[in-house]
Amino acid sequence: MERFCLDCGTLLKGRIDKKFCDDQCRSHYNNHVKADDSLVIRSINQILKKNRSILKSLNPDGKNKVKRKSLMQKGFDFTYFTHTYSTQKGSLYYFCYEYGYLNLENEEVLLVRRGEK
Repeated sequence: MERFCLDCGTLLKGRIDKKFCDDQCRSHYNNHVKADDSLVIRSINQILKKNRSILKSLNPDGKNKVKRKSLMQKGFDFTYFTHTYSTQKGSLYYFCYEYGYLNLENEEVLLVRRGEK
């Protein structure tokens, strides 16, 4: 049974489990396959970094109250965050890395910064 390189289509010789004719074809093929995933991940990481930067700029002292509207005006995207933290009282904090926020009443948001562990 003839086997062909998955990248360039060249006839393969040698080991029966060989998939590529050389390292260049293997690298090219794998980079092409992973390219779509990389774009999605890169896009989400840009949003997370922007969110973190906005939280940091509005929270120089580690704790601050701001209006939700001021975050949105700077381009903050509330749908993206790295993790959440739930307190024993049931409050839910959303974090972008070490900077987070808690939704309060009257369209206010409490900004916080987690300390080093």
